[in-house]
Amino acid sequence: MSTLFSIGVLSRDTGCKIETIRYYEKIGLMPEPARSEGGQRRYHQKHRDRLQFIRHGRELGFTLDDIRELLALSASHQHADNIARRHRDAVQARIRSLTALRDKLDRMIKECAHGHEGECRVIEVLNDHGQCQHDHNVTGGQS
Repeated sequence: MSTLFSIGVLSRDTGCKIETIRYYEKIGLMPEPARSEGGQRRYHQKHRDRLQFIRHGRELGFTLDDIRELLALSASHQHADNIARRHRDAVQARIRSLTALRDKLDRMIKECAHGHEGECRVIEVLNDHGQCQHDHNVTGGQS
């Protein structure tokens, strides 16, 4: 007979917030747990394993949709290299964008540091996107 445990124990053991566990259940990433006669959730080791898989995927930057797809592929014993390749390509694009942003900030800081008081152009450059040498959207679409 397998050991059953509460959502609090699952949360503590995995480092995942209780609200997040409930959300993952709601969207179908986590299977519905059994319920006690009092209606409390009761989890098995399979829930802990699934939640650790999800958390590790999230730590690696996979989206919930990617994780859902990975779980489906895992269940059908199919290869997941296309998802990993797509994610790697997105990471590489983000690295290029962040590198460009770092270079731009370095130029702004250098110009400010070597100028005389009142000649620092950081604010001026930030006010005029036309002075940028490239697009550097690194927020992933956030404003």
